[in-house]
Amino acid sequence: MTSGERRAGLGLASIFALRMLGLFLILPVFSVYAQHLPSGGDMALVGLALGAYGLTQTFLQIAYGAASDRFGRKPVIVFGLLLFAAGSFVAAMANDIYGIIGGRALQGAGAISAAVTALAADLTREQHLTKVMALIGSSIGLVFALSMVAAPLLYAGIGMPGIFFLTGMLSLLAIIVVLNYVPAAPAIPRQAGWSSFVEVLGHPQLLRMNFGVFVLHLMQTAMWIVVPAALISSGALPVGDHWMVYLPAVLLSFVVMVPAIIAAEKHGKMRLVFNGAIVLLLAVQLGFGFFGHGRYALFFWLLLFFIAFNVLEAIQPSLIARIAPAHAKGAALGVYNTTQSLGLFLGGLLGGLLVKFLGTSAVWLVCALLALIWLGVGLSMALPAARVRQAAA
Repeated sequence: MTSGERRAGLGLASIFALRMLGLFLILPVFSVYAQHLPSGGDMALVGLALGAYGLTQTFLQIAYGAASDRFGRKPVIVFGLLLFAAGSFVAAMANDIYGIIGGRALQGAGAISAAVTALAADLTREQHLTKVMALIGSSIGLVFALSMVAAPLLYAGIGMPGIFFLTGMLSLLAIIVVLNYVPAAPAIPRQAGWSSFVEVLGHPQLLRMNFGVFVLHLMQTAMWIVVPAALISSGALPVGDHWMVYLPAVLLSFVVMVPAIIAAEKHGKMRLVFNGAIVLLLAVQLGFGFFGHGRYALFFWLLLFFIAFNVLEAIQPSLIARIAPAHAKGAALGVYNTTQSLGLFLGGLLGGLLVKFLGTSAVWLVCALLALIWLGVGLSMALPAARVRQAAA
C-alpha cells in the first residue's frame, strides 16, 4: 500500500469510528438511564430512542450516497458530521425521553456512511481495497467493543448528557480530520440518476449482502434492550461494573477475529468464515435464550457474539466494495448503509415491543429465527473470488 492509501484508510476509519460512537456509547446504559426519565419506563419508547438514529439514516443514506456521486465525497461528509453534532447537543440538553428521541433522529440525519466508504474505494487501488474496507469494518467492531467497556465508566462519571455532549465534540473533531488529513478524492466518472439504483437494487449478490447487514444490526440493537438488565439481575452487576464483563470478552474476541479474517483472505476461506460467523450468531441467540443465566454464562455468550459481530463487520464492507459496479459505488454503499440503518431502527423498536408485550425470551427467539434465515441466504451466496495479488506500484 502507498502512504496515501494508508493515510486514507486510517483517516476514514477514524471518521467512521468517531461517528459510530454516537450510537454505540448509549447502548449499554441507556435502558437503565431511561428509567429515571418521564415516560422512560415504557420499553417501546426506550427502543424508539435507541432506534430513531437508524430511522432517519434509513431515509437519507441513499440520498447521501447519490449526492456524494454528484457533488463530491468530502462536502457531503462534512455536512453530515455537522448534523450529527447538532443532534448530539440536542440530546444532551433534553430532559425527557421525547427530547432524546428528537436528538437521536437528528444525529441519524447525518448519514455519511455511504460517502465515507465510497471515498475509501475512490482512494484505494483494487488490490488493496479489501484491506482498507476491512480496516473500516474493523473500526466499527472496535468502537462497539470500546463502547461496551467505556460507556458504564463514562455514565458513572459524566452521566448520559455528558456522553451525548462528548459524541458531539468528537463529531466536530472528525470534521477536522476530513479537511486536513484525508486525501482529496480523484476525479472519477460518475453515473448519476436512477439508473445506478436500478442496477444496484437488481443485483442478486448485493441484495443478499444488504439483507445480512440488516439482520446483523437489528440483532445488535435488539440485544442491548435486554443485555444491560440481564447483567444487573442475572449477573448481579451494577451498571458501573458492566465493563468487567465487556472488557475481557472484547479483548478475547479480537484475539480470535483477527486470525480468522487473515485466513479467510489469504487462503480463500471467505465463504467458510462468513457463514461460520452467522452460525455463531445463531448459537448466541439460542444460548442467551435458554442458557443465559448467571454472570459467567452471560460472559460466554457475549464473547461469542463479539467474535461473530467483529468478523462480519470487517468482511461485509469489503465484499460490497468488490461486488458493486465502479460507477455506482456511492449508490451501492448508500443502499447497503440504508439497510444497516433500517436494521438499527427496527432492532430498537422491535426489541422494545417484544420485551413490553412478550418478555425478554421473545427477543432471543426472534433474533435466532432471523439468524437462521440469514444462514440460508448466506449459503446461497457466490462470494467474490480472491483477487490475484499484484505488485505494489
